[in-house]
Amino acid sequence: MIKLVLALALIPGFASGVQAQEYPTRLIKIVQGFAPGGNVDIIARILAHRMQIGLGQSIVVEAKPGAAGSLAAESIARSDPDGYTLLVLPSAHPMHGGLAKNVKYSVVDSFTWISTASFYPFLICVRNDSRFRTLKQLIDEARANPGLLKYASSGPGTGLHTIVELIAHQTKSRFLHIPYRGEGQATTALLTGEVDFIAVTTGPISPRIRAGEFRALAVTSKTRWTDFPDVPTAKEAGVSGFEFISWTGLAGPPNLPAAIVSRLNTEVRQAIAVPEVKSKLAAMGGEPRPSTPEEMKALVARQYDVWKRLAKETNITIN
Repeated sequence: MIKLVLALALIPGFASGVQAQEYPTRLIKIVQGFAPGGNVDIIARILAHRMQIGLGQSIVVEAKPGAAGSLAAESIARSDPDGYTLLVLPSAHPMHGGLAKNVKYSVVDSFTWISTASFYPFLICVRNDSRFRTLKQLIDEARANPGLLKYASSGPGTGLHTIVELIAHQTKSRFLHIPYRGEGQATTALLTGEVDFIAVTTGPISPRIRAGEFRALAVTSKTRWTDFPDVPTAKEAGVSGFEFISWTGLAGPPNLPAAIVSRLNTEVRQAIAVPEVKSKLAAMGGEPRPSTPEEMKALVARQYDVWKRLAKETNITIN
C-alpha cells in the first residue's frame, strides 16, 4: 500500500491534484498594486471579505504599489502556483504593459486568469469652483495654451494618466501630466488646486462629487452613468467616438491547477452575487460582472493589443 502511494505521488500532476482537492488549508494572500484607499484596493478588500467565508480560510490584502501595478504583477508572476498568493488587478495591467518599454513578464501569459469582478468608467472631474463648466471648455483651453493645464494621475501608465492622453491625442490638444503616488494623492492635488482636473475611477470620488467638493464634466462610458445621469458622456461632451470602461478582476501565478482556478472562479461569482457586495460595488459606480477564465484572458489580450498599437501610433511610452 505504501509503495502504491509513493508510486502515485511520482505521477506528474498527481500531488498537485490532491492539493487542489484539499484547497485551501491555510491563509490566502491577495496582492494589489496600488496605494491603499484607491479603487483597486477597495474592491480587493470587498472580495477578500466575502470570499473567505466561502473558502473557509482567512484572506489578507497586501498593497504593493508602484509602476502602475507592475511591481505587484511581477511578484505574482514569480509566485508558486499553489493558490495561496493571488492578484487583484485592473485594466491598467494591459494598459501599462502595452505602453511600457521594459516589463519583466508576459502581460498575458505570465498569469492564470480567474475572473473579472467589476466594470466601471472614469469621470473627468474639476474642483467645484473651477471656471471650466464643460469638457469642451477644458479642451479648447488646452488647444489655445498647449501644456498649460495640469492634470493629476496615480503614476505613469495608470488609467488616470492614459485616459487623458487618449483624449489629448483624439482632440489634438496637450495637457501637462503631474504624477502622484496613488489615486488618493492625485485627488487631493485636485482639491488643493495643484492641478486643474483629473480623470478618475468612479469609486472613491463619487461621494465627494455628491458632497460638492468636485464636479464631473464627463463620463468615459458609452452611455450616461446611472449614478450621475446629468453628467454627459465624453462623446456628448465633444470627444467624438470616445469610450473607455475599466475593470478589476482576480488572477494568479502561471500554471495554477485547473481545480483551484475553478474553485476561485466559483467563489468570485458567488461573492459578487451577494446583495451586500453588489450594493457596495454599485455604490462605487461599478457593475458587478464575472467572467470565465478564458473570457478574462481574451479581454486582457485584446486590450493589450489596443495599447501596444496606441504606443506605436502616438509615441506615448513609459520608461
